[in-house]
Amino acid sequence: MQPAALLARRRVTIKIGSALLVDGEGRIRRAWLDGLAADIGELARRGSRVIVVTSGAIALGRRALGLPQRALRLEEKQAAAAAGQILLAGAWAESLAGHGLIAAQLLVTLGDTEGRRRYLNARATIETLLKLGAVPVVNENDTVATTEIRYGDNDRLSARVAVMSGAETLVLLSDVDGLYTADPGRDPAARHIPEVGAITAEIEAMATGSGSAVGTGGMASKLVAATIATQSGCAVLLTSGKPDRPLEALRSGARCTVFAARSTPRRARKHWLAATLKPAGRLTVDDGALAALRRGSSLLPAGVAAVEGRFERGDAVLVQNLQGTVVAKGLVAYDAADAERLRGRRTADIEALLGYRGRDEMIHRDDLVLVQAPGEPAGEAAVGTEAP
Repeated sequence: MQPAALLARRRVTIKIGSALLVDGEGRIRRAWLDGLAADIGELARRGSRVIVVTSGAIALGRRALGLPQRALRLEEKQAAAAAGQILLAGAWAESLAGHGLIAAQLLVTLGDTEGRRRYLNARATIETLLKLGAVPVVNENDTVATTEIRYGDNDRLSARVAVMSGAETLVLLSDVDGLYTADPGRDPAARHIPEVGAITAEIEAMATGSGSAVGTGGMASKLVAATIATQSGCAVLLTSGKPDRPLEALRSGARCTVFAARSTPRRARKHWLAATLKPAGRLTVDDGALAALRRGSSLLPAGVAAVEGRFERGDAVLVQNLQGTVVAKGLVAYDAADAERLRGRRTADIEALLGYRGRDEMIHRDDLVLVQAPGEPAGEAAVGTEAP
């Protein structure tokens, strides 16, 4: 697929590195950021929802706090991130506001995208922001992350965010215009690779380390990000972010490397639910709920007849009919104790029963996959009927 078509997808995640956003003196490159904001505004007018993953907090905070130009200790990096994050968020808010867009800051750590409970919370927040027309601006929460629990670069974070948000395209804006057979700065014979159908050992061998003075992610981390994204149905565009309007340049034919998606986000997620996660419990549903599930609806508490197992919110559970036949599998929005309190009850009763306003659904349709029934043809039903 051509880059212009990939930029026109329903959801697009854009990753920006420190070297593009912050100059050598530790200042925001305001004109460049305004140009990118104009690009994002154009995508929004064309109907796309955009998620931004941005670096730059530590680089900005280092200058603001007067920290020395040497390798910073962990606590110094965290202090720089705390000071710089305010500056970074303010810059994004100002630039996006110039195009009628609201910026919303999200700070995440590695655990937020690996632990299912926090994963569901982060995904729900992004989903709500996009529905409200805001632009989620995501960065790693360096103020609390330690070496053991952090990503280390925003390339991999951007891939996780793209997968979590159901984005069809991830754009990695870099200081290079794509993948080469060798480092083009050292080897004049290096050839540009316009498209990668699969990330093989040969492709991985082409990666080199970061050449940026302020960035942390080199080509190797970009290939890791591309692997994560493409395996989950998200195509990746790796291109230069140096032009004043980098997305417009990409749409107009600027050089890039396209990493082809191996599926679609929805199909990949349904397959993950169906084939990968081990169930921690069971929910028995009545005939009315079963009919609603087969129409593509979510599972509401009122349709749950029985709860079995010891599970936490975000765990996978099996869904069975009154005869005990498994009909679906999904990520449950409540732990076992709360699910037992809610079974058979109306959504309007949730707050009174639990003491807080929880989710309307026991399992949202986006977190549910139907199991192929005996006699059904192989194909789509084998990994779950997709909700519209």
